[in-house]
Amino acid sequence: MCQTQKTELSQISSHFLLVSIAFVTCLVVSNIIAVKLIDISGYILTGAIVIFPVTYIIGDILTEVYGYSKARQVIWLGFIANSFAVCVFAIVGMLPAAEIWNDQNAYDTIFGATPRILIASMAAYLVGEFANSYVLAKLKILTHGRFLWVRTIGSTLVGQSLDSIIFIFIAFSGILQIESLLMATVVTIIAKSGYEALATPITYIVVNRLKKKENLDTYDLDTRFNPFVR
Repeated sequence: MCQTQKTELSQISSHFLLVSIAFVTCLVVSNIIAVKLIDISGYILTGAIVIFPVTYIIGDILTEVYGYSKARQVIWLGFIANSFAVCVFAIVGMLPAAEIWNDQNAYDTIFGATPRILIASMAAYLVGEFANSYVLAKLKILTHGRFLWVRTIGSTLVGQSLDSIIFIFIAFSGILQIESLLMATVVTIIAKSGYEALATPITYIVVNRLKKKENLDTYDLDTRFNPFVR
């Protein structure tokens, strides 16, 4: 069944709920493990590279099946969940440590992100995810629902590029040389977009099954694409 966003799902389906939970879980976990830097063939990346790109894959699935409006709700839900986690980590970090516990510095290293890093992360997330969903929704209309692989990889390339540029330049400007900033940005974009490309077969399977299960294939013909307005 093809429909525009004016027709809402009569109720929240279990499939939509599971996909939304997966998105939020991957987002929160990726922000925790991002503190670890890993070396892949001489290129330094954050630990988030392991799972953060999955949020873009799930974002593509949400937009492709349920439409931009539903994806927008989940993106904001992820933002709220991540903000809540950050606040809880900060509050617990400020509580006095027990005398027998000597790991406060380790706790602060893992959970005590600086305001600059938090701002960079939050801004990059919102811009990147909304750009990804917007581009995918528009391309779906232009291609009449064809060439899913082109649309998912193309939208991810746009979203991940914006995400990486915003995060790296806000977080590390003045700390790293411009050459290092540019290299880190390019490598991160390639790695994350490559992740999406490799996952394309899985994306196809999940999208097709969800469309059949939900009897739904949404085209955003009348959607308002403002991230802040339904």
